[in-house]
Amino acid sequence: MSSENINASTSTSAKLAPISRPERIEVIDILRGFAIFGILLVNMETFGAPIYNFVEPATRWPALIDQIATFAVRFFAENKFYSLFSLLFGLGLTLQMTRAEERGTRFVPLYIRRLLVLLVFGLLHAYLFWVGDILAIYGVLGFLLLLFRKAKPKTLLIWSVIVLSIPRVLYIGSTILITLANGAPESAAMVAEQFAQQREFFSASAIQATEVYARGTFMEQMAQRVQDNLTMYSVMTFFMPGIFAMLLLGVYVGRRGILQDIPGNLKLIRKVMIWGLVLGVIGNLVAVVGGEYSSRIEPSWIGAISDIGTGIGAPALCLFYASAITLLVQNPVWQNRLRPLAAVGRLSLSNYLFQTLVCTTMFYSYGLGLYGQVGPALGVVLAVVIYLIQIPLSVLWARYFRFGPFEWLWRSLTYGRWQPMRLDRHTG
Repeated sequence: MSSENINASTSTSAKLAPISRPERIEVIDILRGFAIFGILLVNMETFGAPIYNFVEPATRWPALIDQIATFAVRFFAENKFYSLFSLLFGLGLTLQMTRAEERGTRFVPLYIRRLLVLLVFGLLHAYLFWVGDILAIYGVLGFLLLLFRKAKPKTLLIWSVIVLSIPRVLYIGSTILITLANGAPESAAMVAEQFAQQREFFSASAIQATEVYARGTFMEQMAQRVQDNLTMYSVMTFFMPGIFAMLLLGVYVGRRGILQDIPGNLKLIRKVMIWGLVLGVIGNLVAVVGGEYSSRIEPSWIGAISDIGTGIGAPALCLFYASAITLLVQNPVWQNRLRPLAAVGRLSLSNYLFQTLVCTTMFYSYGLGLYGQVGPALGVVLAVVIYLIQIPLSVLWARYFRFGPFEWLWRSLTYGRWQPMRLDRHTG
């Protein structure tokens, strides 16, 4: 092979390669690592109980400590951390596109391969192990996000608000239709019967799922997951606009260069932190309290108000978390304290799947068989313990390896060649 060919091959390899550690923005990894904890905190409920239990306000665990834990997870974590992770996913699109342009590589084909691999990971995760997968959703919405990759920041912000409003508009429209239907005795009876049948279906499905996951075989559980995923994906259609809105907001953050130039954007970050806290507290109080007095099956005006609270409070509190941590990292003392979370964030895919492995083994029949027996308070404790184990494991792994095991597989399949796994101690 001639020297020209060698140089060309080396140049192409350099262009089509994952980013090196010095190129990473540490605060993004810290935020991603923090999000992994919040996601686990929320997911613990779905790991240990059927998804059908969440249709109506929780009454299964009457103990005060469990009620407090349920309120805390609903208020501080539910809808906030997948929102944060979605924002970071959208931000990642912008950073990857910028780096591809700097290297002179074609971004879209590479990104499409990346999404396809993620989609496959998600479907395998959902059908082989656990119904609460979010990876496939990112894989699907990532294609739609490509349409906005060159949009102006103002356009991204406007569309983010519009998309976030879609579920609220649909809910209010449904409530109006139900209210009108209840105005006539015959139609009111039909509506009541339909909702009664739905409640009966969810109740029977919850009993069946509990039996299968607590005592069934792995093959029986796979069959159960087919039914569960059909239900989950039908429900996710109402959550996907919120996820996509945060993806767009992440592209906006990347386009504005906010986290690429934190010192130059400190004033904006402080404003976001303050308003995020104010709107987040108010919105989530409305959402959680309203949710206790409304049905998740039957639309109502209390439910509509609660849903508006969620639409405002969840992204607001998510932005408060993101901005507060970003500001804390500017302090050297806090930077050192939070730095271990960067290792968790760099291994976010592996850590996310590790949580599934640990929790399904703990709850399902092929492991400890604790399905349906762990209340919200103990679930919070278990989430904290698992995460505290993940932090030192991630730090230790990141000391010797460039990627987590699933990050390595993801990148290798994306780039079409096996990536070097061990960390080069000389270049970092």
